[in-house]
Amino acid sequence: MLLHGKCHCGNISFTLTWEPDPVEIPTRACTCSFCIKHGGVWTSNPSGALKVVVKDPVLVSNYAFGTRTAEFHTCVRCGVVPVVTSRIDGRLYAVVSVNAFEGIDQSLFRRAPASFDGEGNESRLARRKRNWIANVEYVESGT
Repeated sequence: MLLHGKCHCGNISFTLTWEPDPVEIPTRACTCSFCIKHGGVWTSNPSGALKVVVKDPVLVSNYAFGTRTAEFHTCVRCGVVPVVTSRIDGRLYAVVSVNAFEGIDQSLFRRAPASFDGEGNESRLARRKRNWIANVEYVESGT
């Protein structure tokens, strides 16, 4: 299944290849203060392939807080955060916001809260390597 998503204005868009077609999509409602304020509900498929396209990179703000091991890619024009990336051992990993999906039946989502409080950097990065999308292409088309 090819899943499509984007920020509200379309400056940041993505396609996520999810094979085989999912019967359900596991989602994580992060309980950190940033995700709570943004309604962050994330998903990933470690065996999937993600392509992120940014039309105008000047209109993207990358925000890293706390451990500074992940970047939230925020569209400056519309304020939506459709993707989060983490560079680990030279490789880019990512999760996507299910709130940015387009044309997906929301009954596919299996929502669960997720708290990473107290998690050390080493275990945090190891978890991301196991659970986040590892095949990520990030393209800035405006450059």
